[in-house]
Amino acid sequence: MPHMIPFPGAFAAGVAVFLIVIWDAFEAIILPRRVTRRFRLTRLFYRTTWRSWKFAVRFVPSKKSREALLGFYGPMSLLVLIAVWAVGLVLSFALMQYGAGSALILNGGQPRFTKDLYFSGTTFFTLGLGDIIPRSGLARTLVVAEAGLGFGFLAAIIGYLPFIYGSFSQREVNISLLDSRAGTPPTAGELLRRHSYPHGLDALRELLKDWELWSAELMESHLSYPVLAYFRSQHDNQSWISSLTAILDTCALVMSGLEDACERQAELTFAIARHAVVDLSQVFLTAPHALAHERLPAEHLRHIREVLAEHGLKLSDGADADRRLAGLRAMYEPYINALALYLNQPLPPWIPQKKGKDNWQTTAWGYASGLVEKESAVVHREEHF
Repeated sequence: MPHMIPFPGAFAAGVAVFLIVIWDAFEAIILPRRVTRRFRLTRLFYRTTWRSWKFAVRFVPSKKSREALLGFYGPMSLLVLIAVWAVGLVLSFALMQYGAGSALILNGGQPRFTKDLYFSGTTFFTLGLGDIIPRSGLARTLVVAEAGLGFGFLAAIIGYLPFIYGSFSQREVNISLLDSRAGTPPTAGELLRRHSYPHGLDALRELLKDWELWSAELMESHLSYPVLAYFRSQHDNQSWISSLTAILDTCALVMSGLEDACERQAELTFAIARHAVVDLSQVFLTAPHALAHERLPAEHLRHIREVLAEHGLKLSDGADADRRLAGLRAMYEPYINALALYLNQPLPPWIPQKKGKDNWQTTAWGYASGLVEKESAVVHREEHF
């Protein structure tokens, strides 16, 4: 049987690749905290593939198809990342076997790196075909280590995926509940208007309290597992970005001076929601970015005040209130705008841009079967902004 000369450089390269991949997988799966190190295999993977995916999707003419393709990215990228880790580990052990002199007993053929790569793959995935056998102590040690690692790696991934989808589902619950409370997409003006009924401000306090908890959970889950940010909501006109923005907008209006409202709870919700936005912008390296257009022109703010006054809610007017609102907006809008641009998710307006039904009021089945007339989608002025 031909022998190959040991190649220490290849062995060292294999060890380096192994350490890089295994540490990256540890940080992504097991480590329950944000990683501040700028160079990471996972970060490089997502920034490269996401930008390429966004660029390619831009050429799809249909908006609905573009949104569907963007929605595929999150789950698909997770599977591809797992494959990248697996390939990296297989390559690392192949390099170590090659660097150790390819001490393998072959059933025909000459020792070469492709044989080491094939042997590493069958060992990692515990196939055990038996057509190649290690013949040295070091080669046997590498085989045992790789087989054990492959088994443990697959077990960790199996436990990782349900948690990811569980966190996604938990995130989406409050987003779906916000549909009937703030419209579709959610807006701060509509949220306050829909809480103008008797004792509605008490319900608003409870709502903001729930979103304080939701924002904390969002921050913890998305800092530990940033891939969740790429998972899009079930409906194209909903997203965690737009929902979080609507809640921050609502808190800013309440804090700027909404008579008899839950200002203290708004301050608490605003603090943790803004904390989540800023920390996530650091994770995705999205520097604060000024908005291309004014989200709240003076006439829209005046319209909000008029509509709320018609429904018995008094929003403070004057230069002081405007300055306070502008200062609060400056604390979060540039950060969440940068995140929205990076994730290709639009920010919601402050008031509905057009009249229409919420998601819970619409169904394609109704139109298709003739149970609902399209004209019925028009909502009267008193029922909407």
